[in-house]
Amino acid sequence: MAHVDATNTVTAVLEPSSQPEKVGSANRRIRRCVSAPTDFIPQEKDDSSVPRNQSVFSNLLHPSFRQASLILALYLGVGAICFSLVKDQIKGQKTNRILDAIYFCIVTMTTVGYGDLVPNSVATKLLACAFVFTGMALVGFFLSKSADYLVEKQEALLVKCLHINKKVGALELLKELKTNRVKYKFFINLGLLLLLIAVGMIFLTRVEKLSLVDAFYCVCSTITTLGYGDKSFSTKAGRIFAVFWILTSTICLGLFFLHLAELSTERKQRSIVKLVLTRKMTHVDLEAADFDRDRVVSVTEFILYKLKEMGKIQQEDIVPLMKEFEELDVDQSGMISTSDITRKYIESN
Repeated sequence: MAHVDATNTVTAVLEPSSQPEKVGSANRRIRRCVSAPTDFIPQEKDDSSVPRNQSVFSNLLHPSFRQASLILALYLGVGAICFSLVKDQIKGQKTNRILDAIYFCIVTMTTVGYGDLVPNSVATKLLACAFVFTGMALVGFFLSKSADYLVEKQEALLVKCLHINKKVGALELLKELKTNRVKYKFFINLGLLLLLIAVGMIFLTRVEKLSLVDAFYCVCSTITTLGYGDKSFSTKAGRIFAVFWILTSTICLGLFFLHLAELSTERKQRSIVKLVLTRKMTHVDLEAADFDRDRVVSVTEFILYKLKEMGKIQQEDIVPLMKEFEELDVDQSGMISTSDITRKYIESN
């Protein structure tokens, strides 16, 4: 009977959506327990509530995006002031003092380095060195995080478009979104990258008057931060466009390769999981799954062993958790009750 209860408990934990009645009954049993302290009684949650898509403006107010925007504005503002003051010490083709300074900051922070604007004094060279390191840190930490956040916000829209002709509930959409999150992020980023490449080529052919091949060549050398410098943005309108396009396209390409690596890792992980689930258990496996060495493998030990074989957890993760369990199990009954938690709380205070 205890084995059946343990199995039902694990099933309810692993598949909450498929066991609503059992989970609800478990919550009712806890609430009816007179000895359970009020602080430890879990609150009921409405499972029917599903997160709704927020507006674009609320997405832009996300803390990480807001923080990155402020730091980027500060970076470009300081850079524009500094490089505009030393404009005469920068050689190359110039258009406007402030615009060239911001353009030079963007080209520096993304490590594109066309060479159309080059520091020509000790002060400007040292200033460029300082800005390239801070700019790379800004791109790598803040801007890529914010861009990845905005890509994630488009996943729900993509899933809805894929199932637009199907009667699929909100829970099913959330489940599919969670299952194929990396794949959807990869395809969204791929589509955005192709769009940026196309926009860049159109602009270079129309405004900078480059041929189609040269435009594609310039786009590729820019988004890969290769930046040979023989083809670049030389007009005033071109540099205004480059300030926004170079930053977004280089970050988008970086995220594209990141999601590609994640997709490859996820597929490898899924193949390992499939192998572990289809492989037959042996006596050696049962011995390895017996963590407490009592010659019996419980359902908890079995699940932990399978998760360890799948690579989802490590042996080093299990040991400290078992130690924590033993510390919380004050009466050494092999189970943690509310009385154990209460006694532990009183002892610690």
